[in-house]
Amino acid sequence: MSEATDAIIRAQDLSHQVEVGAETLTLLSDINLSVAAGESVAILGRSGSGKTTLLGLLAGLDLPSSGTVDLAGERISAMDEDSRARHRANRVGFVFQSFQLLPTLSALENVLLPLELGDVRDASGRAKELLERVGLGERLGHTPRQLSGGEQQRVAIARAFAANPAVLFADEPTGNLDTTTGQQIADLLMALNAEQGTTLVLVTHDEELAGRCNRRIRMDGGRLLDAATEPSL
Repeated sequence: MSEATDAIIRAQDLSHQVEVGAETLTLLSDINLSVAAGESVAILGRSGSGKTTLLGLLAGLDLPSSGTVDLAGERISAMDEDSRARHRANRVGFVFQSFQLLPTLSALENVLLPLELGDVRDASGRAKELLERVGLGERLGHTPRQLSGGEQQRVAIARAFAANPAVLFADEPTGNLDTTTGQQIADLLMALNAEQGTTLVLVTHDEELAGRCNRRIRMDGGRLLDAATEPSL
């Protein structure tokens, strides 16, 4: 898969270091990875193995110290911050462990925001349709503090899929939820991903969720392990 010609994400010779006082810490080393369009990939590993750092670089939230990242036809590792932000707005959706909803906005307004920024036609209708799809048709006017954790993550998923992204990045999407709610969120995430044909890259500790993806990638110490890719069962 690493040589896929239809890759929508490709990282080549990717490394990332940060300065901490007088020390240089290496967070990622020599990462080479490709993800095909429409593929679902889970990144697994212990805490501190580099999973979230890799996700951030693939998504263009940060720049690598060396190497390149291509995302949806553009070399984002060569872009400035504003250019990366525009590219993400047009092509990328995000789901985070901590939901990242704006607390003063209603569920509907949180989903509407990226649609209005993208000047999407009938933004309100699209937002309402997605909130109904995730089971929150009766909660449109509720703010995050009036919603449970599972409901907040449903809003976050609706927002992530609102603009039909080419790629969806998810960082521990079930990490803050109880087992039953986490299972419901996983079901919803995978169902919407299949319906929209989005490429999905997620970081998770949940082996069951990872097993539902086309491929699993394991990390340790900032590197892909020798058996870097595993097909799901």
